[in-house]
Amino acid sequence: MHPSHLREMTIRGVILGALITIVFTAANVYLGLKVGMTFASAIPAAVISMALLRNFKGSNILENNMVQTQASAAGTLSAVIFILPSLLILGYWTGFPFWQAALVCAAGGILGVLYTVPLRRVMVVQSQLPYPEGVAAAEVLKLGHTSTNGDLGEQASRGMRTLLAGSSIAALYGLCSGGFKLLGESFSAWFTTGPLAFRVATGFSPALIAAGYLMGAAAGLSVIAGVVLSWAVLVPVLNSVAVPSGLSAIESSSQVWSTQVRFIGAGLIGIAAIWTVLNMLKPIIGAMRASAGNRSTYSAHDKRAVPDTDRDMSTFAMAGIAALVFVVLLAIVYYFLAEGVPQISTGLRIGLSLLCVLFVFVFGFLIAAACGYMAGLVGSSSSPISGIGIIGVILVSLLLLLLTQLAPAAMQQLGGKPIIALALFTTAVVIAVAAISNDNLQDLKTGYLVGATPARQQWVLVIGCIVGSLVIPPVLELLYNAYGFSGAMPRPDMDVQNVLAAPQATLMAAIASGIFDGSLNWNMLLTGVAIGAVVIAIDWALRATGKGAMPALAVGLGIYLPPTIGVTLFIGAMLGFFIERAIARREQHSGNVLAAENARRTGVLLASGLIVGESLMGLVIAGLIGVTGQNAPIALVGPGFAYTAQWLGLAFLVAVCVFFYRQVVHKTSWHAVNGGMKP
Repeated sequence: MHPSHLREMTIRGVILGALITIVFTAANVYLGLKVGMTFASAIPAAVISMALLRNFKGSNILENNMVQTQASAAGTLSAVIFILPSLLILGYWTGFPFWQAALVCAAGGILGVLYTVPLRRVMVVQSQLPYPEGVAAAEVLKLGHTSTNGDLGEQASRGMRTLLAGSSIAALYGLCSGGFKLLGESFSAWFTTGPLAFRVATGFSPALIAAGYLMGAAAGLSVIAGVVLSWAVLVPVLNSVAVPSGLSAIESSSQVWSTQVRFIGAGLIGIAAIWTVLNMLKPIIGAMRASAGNRSTYSAHDKRAVPDTDRDMSTFAMAGIAALVFVVLLAIVYYFLAEGVPQISTGLRIGLSLLCVLFVFVFGFLIAAACGYMAGLVGSSSSPISGIGIIGVILVSLLLLLLTQLAPAAMQQLGGKPIIALALFTTAVVIAVAAISNDNLQDLKTGYLVGATPARQQWVLVIGCIVGSLVIPPVLELLYNAYGFSGAMPRPDMDVQNVLAAPQATLMAAIASGIFDGSLNWNMLLTGVAIGAVVIAIDWALRATGKGAMPALAVGLGIYLPPTIGVTLFIGAMLGFFIERAIARREQHSGNVLAAENARRTGVLLASGLIVGESLMGLVIAGLIGVTGQNAPIALVGPGFAYTAQWLGLAFLVAVCVFFYRQVVHKTSWHAVNGGMKP
């Protein structure tokens, strides 16, 4: 029964949720541009909410749930960074126009919320999908709610201290590496034999260690398999076919990886995403059919007959918001074309705008259903949003390419960069839809488990989308001007060592450009598809026999991402593997189930803190670079210190791993208990 006497959606909760959203969105934007992945913010947001709201009278589990629901938009809407920087890489934008970027994020995110409303009952209430992050967030909230007589403060304070400890350590690393230049950021070595070169590399980033920890062992092993396949097999083989004249073996290998092997990784990522969607097509269709016949949205006069725990946003509200989003998107795309290609006719501009918006509404709904189901099955963090983006950019590019063939005279003025930019801009909205729909059902699962009102959660997530969309453009602008992106540098004198890779944006710009100008390396993409088919078969066999898993998406990331990222993710995943083994042994020995859950929760919070701390320090240093105009405004040492800094960075990495292990395993109380029910 719904605890109707408890307040859910409060002004203080909305304000707190907005503040957490700002911080975590900024952190996710930085992390996504640096390594190509974001982190789920629901659990740390719940901990922060409990720690702060407990100081106010009347705080409760439902209010805390609303805060984490709103803040969870930070870990999802920021996925638009996988595509928006591609407009700078293409050379169509020279910066991030605030209102264009913000409205794209907000409109796509809100559409993602609307599309998952009719799926809630079937996918959340009636299904057996595990929803890992949603269940975990609910357990954190329940723990805080049931620990009332002084324990609530201790539990929340302990979680907050863990989060702050991780943030402080990672911020220190960011200050000493990116700021003072006392710590190196990576190690890289080449081994050459004749015309061949092999690369061994790793990074020292605590945020990457944390990201690998959250990925899990199976994904981490798959990433390192992709790294080995890339640098020990694919690069040497392709490099041996034809070494470009005038280049050394090392230079040639780097060129082969960036221009050929990365497209193999892209093909693998694409087929992995398509396979995931196809594999879930039957249950997704079943869920939509059941939802159509058993709707849980009601108009205003029906509300009294519907329990709060089963009440969604009203049909009238959904229709009104959808109409508003349609008009806003139409205006944004029209303005995007008017600003970039003012010479085309008004009729063509309106027609293209309608086509792109209709594509978003139709394809977006299919993607929302697929992403919602994937989130329920494997979790929001493991869903292949970037793979969905690759599918989206290929489809919309092919659609526009077909239009140029059917109406060549009308489309002639749109050739070159404008039509490529239009495909990328449209895909940005699709990714926003996919990201939020991927997260919304996870939040609704948390709410279902704690007795929240779905309608209020849906409204709060709309607020989160709006707040997050206002944060993303200025953070992108700050990072671009401070560090630059791979393939887009705002100033010629910038330090290339600090450039943000923006891996997905670089890839999507290359794919869209290649489709329109005919230069896309289809051979490498199809090779990736073939390798992906083999990996999918291996993964299916491993899962069928219960011997593990090999996620194809993770293998593709290992091929596509630089080894300094892939190897560090693997180290973090292995750290998590050994920590989990230690927790399982101590749980078996002591019979203390709750202590084991506390240890696992500590690991999640510590990892989240490491990501947030390093990301926020990166933003601070970016601000200093922007203000001073210098690449290293607070450096204490010169380039000659780089060798020593490299070893100091490695020592810091080892120290972080040791601290992480001890904090999770040894700092947990493992006193044996009868029945294993009390810590």
